[in-house]
Amino acid sequence: MNLLFLGTSAGVPTKQRNVSGIALRESKGKGWYLVDCGESTQHQVLHTKLSFHSLKAILITHVHGDHCYGLPGILASAAMGGRKAPLTIVAPAGIQTWFEATCEVTQLCLPFALEFIASDDLPSVEFESIAVETFGLSHRVASYAYAFTERKVDAALDVDKLAQKGIPRGPLWGQLKQGVDSEFAGEQLKSNDYLIFKNKPRKVVIAGDNDQPDLLNEACAEAQVLVHEATYTEEMAEKAGDVGHSYAKLVAAFAESIKLPNLVLTHFSPRYQLNPSASPSIEDIRKEAQSVYSGSLFLARDFSEYTLEKTGHFSEIKGE
Repeated sequence: MNLLFLGTSAGVPTKQRNVSGIALRESKGKGWYLVDCGESTQHQVLHTKLSFHSLKAILITHVHGDHCYGLPGILASAAMGGRKAPLTIVAPAGIQTWFEATCEVTQLCLPFALEFIASDDLPSVEFESIAVETFGLSHRVASYAYAFTERKVDAALDVDKLAQKGIPRGPLWGQLKQGVDSEFAGEQLKSNDYLIFKNKPRKVVIAGDNDQPDLLNEACAEAQVLVHEATYTEEMAEKAGDVGHSYAKLVAAFAESIKLPNLVLTHFSPRYQLNPSASPSIEDIRKEAQSVYSGSLFLARDFSEYTLEKTGHFSEIKGE
């Protein structure tokens, strides 16, 4: 899995940062998922190798504009580009109402079907390679986190166990290797009982706006990576609480408490500048988080990309 950040600013864009948008790319092929699509996300995509033809789903964390105003533009561009395949959208119910009104007023007609799934129902949605679970958060409006878990993990057949059961080599072995439950001599064989997994499934949790990181305890079980907003530093804790946001120390302390190996912070208030010599700066957020978190910490930038390997190792992909 790869994470490509298309926007890392909170509320409004800055000259260096667009508003929220994160692309999660599958490990094989060109398939990808978009989490949030603030205004101008389609412009950000133009600077990447992502294709709207390969987009599997759009998942929106909540209804605030910096997380969804780019949706009509993205879908219109996909239509203009010739997309015909259906597209899944997981989002609060209000997003569908708003989008349908936009289509009616602007006469936007899409040549592909949309399947809206209400995140308010906390759905679990399965795609070919990835399963997505939904978790509720705390914000001024209903807000959600999405946990992406790899469905197909490389595994070897437990040939000794197969031999002990007297299961002969042949197509049955192949079916079990492919994860298909089968039957032998009137007995049901569960594929997982005859596989040896070298690595755990990769799992990434991407959270929307949220002022209570500990709500992600269940979501982060077995996760290697959490992406979470750190809109402010602790100096702005009172303001953060008033507007339903987290500050760096709060998120990092949660990550430390659950021994999360990798934490990516994003959604920074425009008040924090990129220049580390400026005050306040993004570097202030980094230092605050590092003061309480011993895992691998990353502060996302627009177009920064990270890879989560099969082994669970997470790292930034350095540009050429």
